[in-house]
Amino acid sequence: MTAVRRTVVLLHAFPLSAQMWTEQSARLAERGCQVLTPDQRGFGAIPLGDDPPSLDVVADDVARLLDADALDQVVLGGISMGGYVAMAMLRRHADRVCALILMDTKASADAPPAVENRERIARTILAERTPRVLVDDVLPGLVGKTTRRERPQALARIRSLAEEASPESVAWAQRAMAARPDSTDTLRGTTVPALVLVGEEDELSTVEDAQAMADALPRSRLVTVPRAGHLTPLETPAEVNAELTEFLVGLDASRI
Repeated sequence: MTAVRRTVVLLHAFPLSAQMWTEQSARLAERGCQVLTPDQRGFGAIPLGDDPPSLDVVADDVARLLDADALDQVVLGGISMGGYVAMAMLRRHADRVCALILMDTKASADAPPAVENRERIARTILAERTPRVLVDDVLPGLVGKTTRRERPQALARIRSLAEEASPESVAWAQRAMAARPDSTDTLRGTTVPALVLVGEEDELSTVEDAQAMADALPRSRLVTVPRAGHLTPLETPAEVNAELTEFLVGLDASRI
């Protein structure tokens, strides 16, 4: 397959870190991409800081990263919370995005019950100071039924990454996600090529949510990944890598 020469930024899911992208980084680098997988604030090696919870703050962090690396435009990808940050980038720094990848995320804002649940998780983890609420209440929804049944190694890795998150960072991120606006109109105004990818078994950001994003984006392609849930890059890495590579090769072919 033709090599692709792109700078790709991949934004990780909650409550994980950039380590979730190990397989994608290696595969895309083999194809000639420069791949950046930054930790979002409070996760991995990045301090949380003192800013009030807001995904706009995280989007501005990404823009500063691009400035530091002298990158005018990148292919921007995000999964779950990372997808929310990617959409915040489109609102605040759209000129920095030459193509878009949205995985297992949604454009809609949280409904009141979801906002209440995020606040419950934030309060609980701050009170208990352990990852119990993540393991008991969050982790089961992060993977599909096939992974729960057949991929114990993937499930163990996801749990290990989730347990590394600090209580303060989990609470901050939950409150930031709860406050995010609806991004459907932002997607309607986004004219860059876009790939929308979703796990067939994703119960958090469903196939219907993915279809709504694809319908809003003027230049999108929707891919449903069989036998995968909310964390497709970790559950079915080979299939996701193939779809990412095909998308990037297509950008080169069209000279976007």
